[in-house]
Amino acid sequence: MAQPIDIVSLYPKDMNIYGDTGNVLTIERRLTLYGYAPRIHMVNQRDPWPGRVDIILGGGGQDTGQKKIIDDLYARADTLRALAADGVPMLMICGLYQLFGEYFETVDGARLDGIGIIGAYTVGRDARMIGNLVEHSDEFGTIIGYENHSGQTFLRDGVRPFGTVDHDGMGNNGEDHTEGARVHNVIGTYMHGSLLPKNPAVSDFLIRTAVERRYGTFAPGGTPTQRDELTRIDTVAQHARDVAQVRPR
Repeated sequence: MAQPIDIVSLYPKDMNIYGDTGNVLTIERRLTLYGYAPRIHMVNQRDPWPGRVDIILGGGGQDTGQKKIIDDLYARADTLRALAADGVPMLMICGLYQLFGEYFETVDGARLDGIGIIGAYTVGRDARMIGNLVEHSDEFGTIIGYENHSGQTFLRDGVRPFGTVDHDGMGNNGEDHTEGARVHNVIGTYMHGSLLPKNPAVSDFLIRTAVERRYGTFAPGGTPTQRDELTRIDTVAQHARDVAQVRPR
């Protein structure tokens, strides 16, 4: 019988723009092809928290979406902080990346306090950073995605970026060539696109970390047909990466 892996999709109703649900579908599909049994828990405002959590995936949203979910996020903050400290892998995109930091000050001066898992703060600016994004990571190699944000995020000293970018005007803030952040096994990033369909290495990091944390070892099974399907998916992902890297922003 396949071993289950429990995945929380955090606030999919209000924090899901630019295809971020594709990240959930990618993890679900790859886990199945590896021979595990993914169980997806959609957690919106006031929904019960599942008894077991192995991966948490959150998406982006407009300022209005952030304001809708913020009280519920505060109510879950201790749970999320404890899970992050315990090594649960998480991927937070754009708006939830900002709210996993210390605070987000909007362009009109309003302030939303974050839950402080990531040592970073965000300030809204008039200039918007938008377009295909290529970044570099020692752990994941070249990472491909799509950014669209006017909030500019600054990492505190000692916080690792998810990756680095080559040029000004892109990434966390357009200035210091950082993009995203890494704390414990939590990844925060501005990369939509969706990120995970184009980046199997990042998907497999989340999967491997979750499985090893729950069962001790990551032992992919699956049938020859499933392994062939994984190869096909990775080939499609590489084609998408190749195209995105040569398209203008």
